[in-house]
Amino acid sequence: MADRNRSWLEELERALLSAGSTLPTTALGRLRRTVGAAFRGGRLAWNGRGGEDLDLEALGALVGSVGQLKGIAMKAGQMLSYLDLPLPQEVKDAFSALQTHSASLSFEEIAALVRAELDDRAEPLLAKMTREPVAAASIGQVHRSTLPSGEQVAVKVQYPGIDKAIAADFRAAGAGTHFIQLLAPGAGVPGVLREARAALLEECDYQREARYQDRFAQVYAGHPTLWVPPTYGEYGSRRVLTTRWVDGLRLEAFIATQPSQDQRDRVGRALFEFYVGTLFRHRLYNWDPHPGNYLFLSDGKLAMLDYGSTRDFDAAFVKKLAALTLAVHADRPSVLHAALADLAMVSDFGDYDYETARSLVRSFFGPMLKDDVVAVQRGEARPLKDVMASKRQLLKLHLPAQIVFILRIRYGLMAVLAQLGARANWYQMERSWAEHAVS
Repeated sequence: MADRNRSWLEELERALLSAGSTLPTTALGRLRRTVGAAFRGGRLAWNGRGGEDLDLEALGALVGSVGQLKGIAMKAGQMLSYLDLPLPQEVKDAFSALQTHSASLSFEEIAALVRAELDDRAEPLLAKMTREPVAAASIGQVHRSTLPSGEQVAVKVQYPGIDKAIAADFRAAGAGTHFIQLLAPGAGVPGVLREARAALLEECDYQREARYQDRFAQVYAGHPTLWVPPTYGEYGSRRVLTTRWVDGLRLEAFIATQPSQDQRDRVGRALFEFYVGTLFRHRLYNWDPHPGNYLFLSDGKLAMLDYGSTRDFDAAFVKKLAALTLAVHADRPSVLHAALADLAMVSDFGDYDYETARSLVRSFFGPMLKDDVVAVQRGEARPLKDVMASKRQLLKLHLPAQIVFILRIRYGLMAVLAQLGARANWYQMERSWAEHAVS
């Protein structure tokens, strides 16, 4: 990024955090502002197709509007920042600010919310809490504080009314649908909408998030690379989450230190294990791999931070998913058809185009199908082109909402691994986990 653009981005991040937040929660109010942001975004993309005539002021205003909306709009903006999509780099850089920066509440508003949630437990947190947020994301904002015991903590406080705002997004005609099309072009929208709505509303329950964070902490206790910060339940509620404070570098800052190839490979393998291996080995899945959710620590470890977007699955479903992975590896029509049928993605062999189905599922694995040590190249993680053009054949497939979320988020992980420049035998790693799940 050029120095001018870097300075502009830093200024944008400061402006996002300092902007006051007035969150619209009615379907009409959010639809009006969402349509306005979409219109400005479309005009911006059209005027700056080549990247040379990009209006940075208009881009900043667009990102600011998305940051004010929170909810689906901000989730989509975060995805645009790291998915391998054909967008100007300046646009991706601008939307990357939304990973940790957006319009925030004043300290007085935050203090009132914490007191309402924690009663007499609030004062120890508020006594040494920073007045300015250190981050503001799509559901809540984070302040740093110190416990009476001296431990440094991060206190995440939920925006009031964010659950109503998310529900309104899904009621607004078109808003939720556009988000789903970003997740999975061509997928059956109604089922995925229901799954997305449930998943995003689950993020509004911080007690649920704390339980999942504690489970991940148990899974990765003693891991050589991955570390999950502990939570402090006595300072938590449904809308307040307190965890250990972590100092570290974001992905872009880590890459700027010019890490060795061994360092890149080690953290890349750890990320792949966290987002893919955990599903097959522990039936837990974190479906939000955007770079704002982890920090690179000075001791070489990765701190994994956010557990709002987390699910667990029953053993039977994970076993079927593992069987699909092994069927894609085998690449034999009868084996792949059986795996697809077992997941209710297809029925009779003659009722769908096999090559379309094969291309679809193989696209989700990309370079992970090479039994060799390889790097994920930029462009390999891009969404389907030829397959998605075959809409009539694609509609004959029944993509369950859970499958869409699990497979489609792999694009985000592959985009991160490509940016990181990590190399590994991803094929053998995933194969060993899948074989464990079906055994």
